[in-house]
Amino acid sequence: MLKIRKNDKVKVLSGKDKGKTGKVLRIDPSRDSAIVEGVNFVTKHARKTRQEDKGGIQHKESPLSVSKLQVICKGCNRPVRVGFDVLKDGSKVRFCKKCNEVL
Repeated sequence: MLKIRKNDKVKVLSGKDKGKTGKVLRIDPSRDSAIVEGVNFVTKHARKTRQEDKGGIQHKESPLSVSKLQVICKGCNRPVRVGFDVLKDGSKVRFCKKCNEVL
């Protein structure tokens, strides 16, 4: 189980976008990376291939290492470390290490 999941609100800890926050759009567990909304933009030059397509310079989000991200807790509203716990019914959940609230 990964500490960061899709639709989590995260804060960037290092790199050119340090301090920015955004929502996780996609996770790639095999590469240990995530795409965060509005963070780590790259420029791509695209050729017009069909009549309908638009060529030119496009900006899009690029994957970011999960180690550079920290989840923002909904309870204490700050970036926190994530812990794991097993409930009585046997399900595994993530929790905030500062306020012990289930994420």
